[in-house]
Amino acid sequence: MIYIASDHAGFYLKKQLIQYLKIKGLELEDLGPYEMDPDDDYPDFIIPCALRVAESHAQGKPDDVGIVIGGSGQGEAIAANKVKGIWAAVINSANPQIAKLAREHNNANVLSLGARFLSADDAKKAVSSWLDAEFEGGRHQKRINKIIKFEKRL
Repeated sequence: MIYIASDHAGFYLKKQLIQYLKIKGLELEDLGPYEMDPDDDYPDFIIPCALRVAESHAQGKPDDVGIVIGGSGQGEAIAANKVKGIWAAVINSANPQIAKLAREHNNANVLSLGARFLSADDAKKAVSSWLDAEFEGGRHQKRINKIIKFEKRL
């Protein structure tokens, strides 16, 4: 399952990505917003999206992921990363390799897209690269374990 949410700045890119993902035959759930409202605040949509991903993982569904979209993707990633178990990576570059590495090396389970810096085609390439990639584990798992150990101290 792919959970997807945006703020006002990411609203139109979200709609395009939903169409793209449906054409690819992927299962998704749109967590809003459902209409354009320039007063939308990203935490109202991004945090529930991140919670859905975290809840799915806790229920033994590690393949469930989230896509969050805002102007730069930065605030969205910050909000998503406040949810325990979420590893959100910002993508606001046209290079899809960055999204691929976010999954392979960092095991990112949420992709945070910057709609003001990505064309729809670039966003689709990034999403596809990320969804097609798999976490490599090994030396990368060792690094993630260090972060998890630190988090437990807080």
